[in-house]
Amino acid sequence: MAPDPLTPYGNRPMVTPIVNAVNYEYLSFEVLRQITDGEIDGYTYHRDDNPTVREVERRIADLEGAEDCVVCTSGMAACTMAYLTYLKTGDHLLIFHDTYGANYKVALILERLGVQITWLNADETERLGEHVRPNTRMIFLETPSNPLCKIIDIAAVRKAADAVGAMVIVDNTFATPYHQRPLALGADLVVHSATKALGGHNDLMAGAIAGSKENYNLLWFTRQAIGTTLDAYSAFLLDRGLKTFDLRARAMAEGAQKVAEFLAGQHKITRLAYPGLKDCPGHDVAARQMQHGFGGMLAFDVGEDEEDAKRFIAALNTIYHAVSLGATESLICIPYLTTMLYLPPERRTAFGVRRNTVRLSIGIEPADVLIKDIKQALACVAQAVR
Repeated sequence: MAPDPLTPYGNRPMVTPIVNAVNYEYLSFEVLRQITDGEIDGYTYHRDDNPTVREVERRIADLEGAEDCVVCTSGMAACTMAYLTYLKTGDHLLIFHDTYGANYKVALILERLGVQITWLNADETERLGEHVRPNTRMIFLETPSNPLCKIIDIAAVRKAADAVGAMVIVDNTFATPYHQRPLALGADLVVHSATKALGGHNDLMAGAIAGSKENYNLLWFTRQAIGTTLDAYSAFLLDRGLKTFDLRARAMAEGAQKVAEFLAGQHKITRLAYPGLKDCPGHDVAARQMQHGFGGMLAFDVGEDEEDAKRFIAALNTIYHAVSLGATESLICIPYLTTMLYLPPERRTAFGVRRNTVRLSIGIEPADVLIKDIKQALACVAQAVR
């Protein structure tokens, strides 16, 4: 067995070393053969594998209860790798509108390659069986969804997929493995934008796909072929972020619950979506398939139009006007103007997003500080419309 590259001095370092080597000297032809045949762990070239990346893959696999995990350069790289690995010309993909908007652009590419695609609303989960076909190869979903925090019953999707032998892939970026374990609920694969809550500090981009060892091998082949292996420094930052992940996820969920309860009583909030509220559609399903709370993401409509939402965001002092989510800082944006720019205007509102809908990612600030900031910003909106 080759020496563990993470313990070169006999004692394990307290932090994962950053191994920047692109290529490695072969100790002998026999060692080279053992590595390339998979008989021993070892490294030859960064696009194949990297010890720093491999360490963070093991950590994420453990979080998701998976056998293994492939880490790559971004969340969309993870999604695209999954599509390219399992879909071919003539296959049918079922995907929900209620997912990150950049999937729309990848879908255009897949259609050019001959993949048939059906888009559904998250509200149509009960009728999913009507849309599966004999050639349905994959059902891709996100729950809670981006940006409206809609809840999809993963077990129900699994049942519909089993009818035609399709695989189920769940984007777990909003929920995070702290709150939801899709593999235990019937998913074949879990994907993440690890840029978000897993990293947690707005300082890296990464994606992850967790599942069985068999799926790891297939996805590894795709990553090695197209060159989406994560760099060692980003893997180090991601590994460091994971050390505080549980603490941050718990704080975000607790803060989000309190903020949501406050927003529920504000007359300038004309629609509110947070699965932790008992009157929120999907709460019962969320309570069944989530744990330790309901995550740090909220969506709500401010006032009556886009200008009301803009006034509200402009008046905030503590909460940052920025895209992304899952960070230590609370972040807010208008999806119609930011995260959904990938979609044509008519597609942005087709499944429930409005021009005055805002998406709020709760950070680790005290909830009372956030509520105070939101309260004064709503007062500015009320004053402006008098």
